[in-house]
Amino acid sequence: MAGMLTEADVQRLMASPSGDVRAETAEKLAVAFDVGKLTDKERELAEAIFRVMMKDVEVMVREALARNLKENAGLPKDVALSLAKDVESVALPMLQFSTVLSDADLIEIVRVSGADKQVAIARRAEVSTAVAEALVDHGRAAHVVAALVSNPGAKLNETIINKAIEKHGTDVTVRNTLAHRPDLPVTIAERLVAAVSESLRDYLLTKRELSPDQAADLVMQARERATVALLPPGSKGADVVDLVRQLRDHQRLTPSLILRALCMGDLGFFEASLAVLSNTTIVNARMLIHDEGKLGLQSLYARTNLPTALYPAFRTALDMVRSTEYDGGEKDRERFASKVIERVLTQYEDMDSENLDYLLKKLRQLAA
Repeated sequence: MAGMLTEADVQRLMASPSGDVRAETAEKLAVAFDVGKLTDKERELAEAIFRVMMKDVEVMVREALARNLKENAGLPKDVALSLAKDVESVALPMLQFSTVLSDADLIEIVRVSGADKQVAIARRAEVSTAVAEALVDHGRAAHVVAALVSNPGAKLNETIINKAIEKHGTDVTVRNTLAHRPDLPVTIAERLVAAVSESLRDYLLTKRELSPDQAADLVMQARERATVALLPPGSKGADVVDLVRQLRDHQRLTPSLILRALCMGDLGFFEASLAVLSNTTIVNARMLIHDEGKLGLQSLYARTNLPTALYPAFRTALDMVRSTEYDGGEKDRERFASKVIERVLTQYEDMDSENLDYLLKKLRQLAA
């Protein structure tokens, strides 16, 4: 058969059975091994030789096999699995490229192997949900998870991504690669924002001469600005409600965040926030918020835990948002918010100093 061992190859192997010669022979045989090009007898002979060579004491021989057989779909399962469980220099090509290995094989290897083998599996052209979950559960280091989430061929559901954030959310590479995944759920994006905020707080406390309160204020402002920007215009109502519930459950649905979103013109976020905080359906909340008699919003607001002192600000902001349009120019959203905030401030000329100081602090945070 063309490309198979010749008599000269056999004589050379017998005369000089060095590791280099065996490695060269293994490479020649592996290159020749291809589905459809061998007779049944030739194929049986080649497989028998592979089974001998995969136990060779010289690593270079086994490396030659793995390097040249890694993408061969007709490789016997026992040979592929033996090479995949070998030392890293032999195993890595098989783990990354071999389609002979099943999900069960890969999961078993993930559980007992070191980071390098796990990274090779994370970089496969396709990584099933089951294998991806095993990598997150048993990943030896953050860079294993980073390799997984940066792979567009990895099938990651929301559960897997949440696990990745819980284990490695503070790792910059993991956060950055997750942030660049297409169609990232908005709830996941908000968790990334929160993780970054916590890292920023720690940095401010250790590297800057700021009190814990000052650091907390700066972090809150940065987090809220980023959170408001997560929802593009036209976001699905269900996505907005899911985001609001997540924020509430983690004590991040603050009055200033809701007011900030409203001042930026995000009615959907405002509606969902009041619905969730008042334990009202989104449909009923919208009816009350947009009640022309204005009693609807007041009654709904009273069922939330939002500060009473901020109700006039919400009332004025809502009226302004409904009657004002973006101008369509550069930074029109910022100009829109400035107009709304300016109008809100005019409603508080007669407010007592304590409540006014509280309101002005919140509005300054919105404009920051």
